[in-house]
Amino acid sequence: MNQILDDQTIEINLPSKVGYERVAMASAAALARLGGLAPERVEDLKSAVAEACINAMQHGNNWRPEARVVVHMDVSADRFIVSVTDQGDGVPEVPKYPGIEKIIEEKVSPRGLGVFMIQQLVDKVNFNQTADGGHTMTMEIRSTK
Repeated sequence: MNQILDDQTIEINLPSKVGYERVAMASAAALARLGGLAPERVEDLKSAVAEACINAMQHGNNWRPEARVVVHMDVSADRFIVSVTDQGDGVPEVPKYPGIEKIIEEKVSPRGLGVFMIQQLVDKVNFNQTADGGHTMTMEIRSTK
């Protein structure tokens, strides 16, 4: 169920089940459009939110449907901030990736590149452990690149 905290903030509580990342993605896109985020940035946001939710479901919550993923979104005139929180082990550390040229050259498997992709799509990414042992990925995307 969506809980509207004010006219620029929404929080969604999702089960760790494939397909529910689409709820977060659609909600983020709708809120971003209402907030005036540039259309091309809305597309970046949708991809980043979907990937962050899938990471939380898979790596944080180990696909346990009773383990929840909380998506908190806040939009302003020039940026959109979204936090995705799991209830599990989460991503223990931020992966360090070589430049994209090295990834292509070494033919690195596309699996495991979700965080890298998110980092390319948004302007800022932070990872934090929650008090109850989960993890939160907070992403910021500005209206223009």
